[in-house]
Amino acid sequence: MSAAGDAVGSSNYVIRLFDDPAALDAAQWNALLDRSAAPTPFMRHEYFAALHASGSATRATGWAPCFVGIFAHAGAEAALVAACPLYFKDHSYGEYVFDWAWADAYQRHGLAYYPKLLCAVPFTPVPGTRLLVHDASLRPVLLAAIEQLARESCASSIHLLFQDEADQRSASDAGWMPRSTVQFHWTNRQPEPYADFDDFLTGMQHDKRKKIRQERRKVAAAGVEFTHRSGREISTADWDYFYRCYTRTYRAHRSTPYLTRDFFARIAASQPENWLLFIASRDGQHIAASLIAIDPARRQAFGRYWGATETLDCLHFEACYYQPLAWCIANGYRRFEGGAQGAHKMARGLLPVAAASAHWLAHPQFAQAVAEFLQREGEAVAGYIDELDLHGPFKSAAAR
Repeated sequence: MSAAGDAVGSSNYVIRLFDDPAALDAAQWNALLDRSAAPTPFMRHEYFAALHASGSATRATGWAPCFVGIFAHAGAEAALVAACPLYFKDHSYGEYVFDWAWADAYQRHGLAYYPKLLCAVPFTPVPGTRLLVHDASLRPVLLAAIEQLARESCASSIHLLFQDEADQRSASDAGWMPRSTVQFHWTNRQPEPYADFDDFLTGMQHDKRKKIRQERRKVAAAGVEFTHRSGREISTADWDYFYRCYTRTYRAHRSTPYLTRDFFARIAASQPENWLLFIASRDGQHIAASLIAIDPARRQAFGRYWGATETLDCLHFEACYYQPLAWCIANGYRRFEGGAQGAHKMARGLLPVAAASAHWLAHPQFAQAVAEFLQREGEAVAGYIDELDLHGPFKSAAAR
């Protein structure tokens, strides 16, 4: 599908839609990402291509790709000047910004909430740039193109998830409704980074420091040892074991894994520099694994998936927080993002931050009702963060 874009400045643009992310030029997509304010490994072309080719995020799983590309001119040599990931959704799974109540309200009033449009990285609540643009003037063009698609396809709504500040400002300027959720991130000390994990603990309140040391001793006393591998050091056998752990986590919650084994094989091949795997062993046998995404250039790390083949008290904390934090400190990383939800992360040195989303609803009355709800919810979220800040794990704000 394609549509001629209106003139912006003195240039004409062509807007095209793609039902397979691989149809977009990878080098041009990644070049736009590298220009953005908040790039992450999950927005790379390789990541979306793996999601699609592996069958993890496709029409069959309720994620029908409809990526938007804006080109400087028509023809074979057209330059990609703006783009974004976009999916038609017929459910709300794998998003981490919850709108089930909205869907239920639509249904009770005899209206269809699905399909809806989602501008996001599937299954990935990691904040970052979503609207890839050569210059800022193209963000409104992207948003207008998505709105036009929503109206022409009779989608009920559009949802922009976990975007950066520039994306959020543009969405608000376009009349989209802002929303906030809470995540928990660890930030290295500045200007003098932590020397080691003990140095990090020194800045914490006595009870928090004592509890962490007790939890770590409990795991060590059980005879558990950790190894970590990154990039191409992670063998196929390591990935196989990790995937076994990953699927066990979903089964424990009576759920189905979103990502296929083939997906992990593809990102291991196409983005090896972005993966760090911790494996826990006892008596020579693997018992747990934790996969961390890393951005070596920007010194950022992202907690992603974990699982265990043996139950052991405090193993989750060690595998998902203490081992990655110790690694981040040892390697001079600036930030570790612990992901969505979980106030228990705060006691382990991860502090609350607001994560943004923006929403457009076609139905005027429902849009007004949702806007009023989001106003109240936003005030509650801000109050929740303020309350958490009053009970932080560190000795003082200066120690953060």
